[in-house]
Amino acid sequence: MTTSSTSTTSASTSFTSGSINVSGLGNGTDFNSLIDGLIKADSTNLTTMQDWKATWKAKVTGFQYLNTKLLALKTSLASMNTVNQFLTRSATSSNDTSVSATASSDALTTTHSVVVGQLATNDIFTTTTGVSALTSSITASNTNLTFSYAGQSYTISNISAGSSLTTLVNYINNNAPTNSKVRASTIYDGTAYHLQLYGMDQGAASQIVISNTGSLLFSNASFNNTQNAQSALIKVDGYPSGSGNWISRDTNTVSDVIPGVTMTFKVANSNASINIGIATNTAAIKANIEAFVSNVNIVKMSIQALTAVSNSSGTAAGSLLTGNYGVDIISSKIDDVLSGMGLGFVNYNAATQSGDYFSALSQLGIGTDADESSSTFGMLLIDDTTLNAALASNATGVASLFSADYAGSSDTKNFSYLSRINGTTKPGNYAVSVITSATGISSATINGVAAGIDGWRITGLSGDSSGLVVSIDNHTANSTFTGTVSLKQGKTGELGDTLTELTSTTDGPLAILEENYGSIMTDIDDKITREQQRLAAEKSRLQTQYARVDALLNTLTNTQTQLTSTISSLSSSS
Repeated sequence: MTTSSTSTTSASTSFTSGSINVSGLGNGTDFNSLIDGLIKADSTNLTTMQDWKATWKAKVTGFQYLNTKLLALKTSLASMNTVNQFLTRSATSSNDTSVSATASSDALTTTHSVVVGQLATNDIFTTTTGVSALTSSITASNTNLTFSYAGQSYTISNISAGSSLTTLVNYINNNAPTNSKVRASTIYDGTAYHLQLYGMDQGAASQIVISNTGSLLFSNASFNNTQNAQSALIKVDGYPSGSGNWISRDTNTVSDVIPGVTMTFKVANSNASINIGIATNTAAIKANIEAFVSNVNIVKMSIQALTAVSNSSGTAAGSLLTGNYGVDIISSKIDDVLSGMGLGFVNYNAATQSGDYFSALSQLGIGTDADESSSTFGMLLIDDTTLNAALASNATGVASLFSADYAGSSDTKNFSYLSRINGTTKPGNYAVSVITSATGISSATINGVAAGIDGWRITGLSGDSSGLVVSIDNHTANSTFTGTVSLKQGKTGELGDTLTELTSTTDGPLAILEENYGSIMTDIDDKITREQQRLAAEKSRLQTQYARVDALLNTLTNTQTQLTSTISSLSSSS
């Protein structure tokens, strides 16, 4: 009797090595697919946690996106947060080739007459003696050159024998500190090269005096004052009167004669009066306002996109950050700045003509679109008619509302704002009360809190008024003075400070939320890791279990084959 053994096993199991490979049975059963299906069915929690983490990660990405928009707005506001940046004055000259001018926000809108009697010049000395070539020797022995400039003596020492004109020029120009006061050059007249010394400053006091030329080819007498240092002489608005009286300046660019106006003198003519006109550039102010509104709306649109609720097929669905309290805080704080009264501003009182002509953006025709059916719902809008009227009536007041930079004022002549501590004193309105005695100030309070007293000055010691210094101008004894000192901050500065708080990397709402969400994602990662480890162990257990099943089925199959063969043999022999 012949027996045969045929193995149909396609699974191998090694319990010693720990490696298990289950690829199926001869009957077509695929244990790997079966195990993968069981693990997938058991991975619901893992999938949920991974989806959960992805949601938190998307929220953090949303925070980061919004933060970049807030920082971009903050940067744009920094370019217009002072009156001089926001309020544009233009200056025109009736003869720009003789006198040109520019104006800052401090300039008054008026016209000035200017007469330029003399331009400022620097001192220039040129030698009458020259040499035929720049390389020609100008001294036969070691020597020095001594001169004075603006009363200060300088010596160029150790000029070597045989030095050329070029070498001497380099000696002077490379000699510190002489080179910052007097420079040397050469001038060629077509036949000879001459040494030239010129002062670096304009003005009558900036004179060069040659005192000792040593053994140089150029003697003291050889130096000719070809241009004499002199100061600019001008008259402004007829002042000073008299033919020989002038305002003198040691430069042709003058910014300290007319407040807020910088003039550049180009041609002198004592018989010609030139008009400098100063006007407010309302178009530039409006452009700044439009830029402010546009940049704010970029942030508002970003917040809307992150928090919008859609209603598809009658079912409301929130966006990534719908209802997020951090984003709600940001939106609310920005809206508070935009809708509130300017810090330190006071409503205008027409009867007393006191206070601020404009104290809120709404007075300029700037407000939020409240029409939910509008495509610009929630955005800032500008009513051009109202804004144009405001600019026409009081452009300075408009600019102040946007860009006042801690402008101090008092509503009484008894005391005045003096100074503050930058970064400490807050903008706002401060109630001041001062009681005097025969010896001076006996007591003083700011916002009801005792103030420090130093002579006729008082200083805020705590809270928002800390560092605020008020000068008491009325020294009447045994009197009580009360009033309000205001520190104004415009909307660009207020919003900029608010954005600084909101984008703080330590305690800003977005930073705090990002940190909290990071902790949540770390916890989820730990749970994911544990779940992955559990599923890996479960898969290993199933692989071992089904490998044993496969081995058992293989044994049974072999046994069946043997029995079938035996029966077949017995049937044949019978």
